[in-house]
Amino acid sequence: MKNFKKFVALLLVGIMTLSLAACGNGGDDSQTSGSGETSGNAEKTDFKVALVIGVGGLGDGSFNDSMKAGVDAAVEKYNLPEYQLIEPTEVAEFEGHYTDLSASGEYDLIISGGYDAAEALSKVAAEFPEQKYLFVDGVVEGLDNVTSVTYRDNEKTYLLGILAAMSTESNKLGVVLGIDTPSLIVFAAGFMAGAYSVNPDVEVEVKYVGSFADTTTAKELAMTLNDEGADIVYAAAGGSGLGVFNAAKDKGFLAIGADTNQCLIDPEVIMVSGIRLVDVTICNGIGAAIEGKLEGGVRTEGLAEGALDYTNEGSKVELSQEAIDAAEAARQDIIAGKVTVPDTYEAVQK
Repeated sequence: MKNFKKFVALLLVGIMTLSLAACGNGGDDSQTSGSGETSGNAEKTDFKVALVIGVGGLGDGSFNDSMKAGVDAAVEKYNLPEYQLIEPTEVAEFEGHYTDLSASGEYDLIISGGYDAAEALSKVAAEFPEQKYLFVDGVVEGLDNVTSVTYRDNEKTYLLGILAAMSTESNKLGVVLGIDTPSLIVFAAGFMAGAYSVNPDVEVEVKYVGSFADTTTAKELAMTLNDEGADIVYAAAGGSGLGVFNAAKDKGFLAIGADTNQCLIDPEVIMVSGIRLVDVTICNGIGAAIEGKLEGGVRTEGLAEGALDYTNEGSKVELSQEAIDAAEAARQDIIAGKVTVPDTYEAVQK
């Protein structure tokens, strides 16, 4: 297990380094990306993809960067030509981008994700039934041309809650979510349940930024949580989460990252990161589409499928062996069905 986690973390370091290097395109919301170069002597395929990331933009060290890293990995693995990268700045832009890409007839697969884009994609995909779409971290139902992949993120955050509750000195933890929506409450509910399972005296408070791209507000909320006693704050807020890490650095408390190995952003204060292998989902999805095996419908992935994990690789904050052992025991119980992780506040029991 330790070797696997190390491999995953190192893999993420490599692909995230490549993706972050390509983030500085100024204010344009559309660009071509990917090297388009073939590896070895393999021939380049003519399979073309387009990627529409979330409104938080590239450079979030989280969901958007992981999406791009997945396409970049597929470009290398399958020798794809350059792909179209779209960077919306607000939710209202999704429908127009999906329509333009679909109407062009140029792309074999259009990739996107996030709950806030689901309504727009559902509308556009119904208008273009021959166009194939891969939609990650969100659900579009009733359309055979859309493959939706969601994650049981509460399983991952349950483990993070255990690690935090067994590491806190104040018995107070904080969570900063991007917005107040069921798809993110899943994160907080799992975290709370995991924390309470090993430390019934711990208190967990949740605050909402209202945006995935507001580092200033996220920083203020994290500082408030710390002022109220929280010595560890979990950031599940996309690009806004960078504000939580800044607050942790300024005030000297610990933070927990989301989606990718964010320990690398600030090893001094980020003690562990939850990992959601969006990049692997996308790379594998592209491969399945190339082979004509990408099936429409909705599927969910979690700990049992190896789609979720955590790592503190690169962090200078040491986790106790007792905490790691407790988290690993919980992992096995979840996979075995012995523990059912709640996904709402109402289902959390202390």
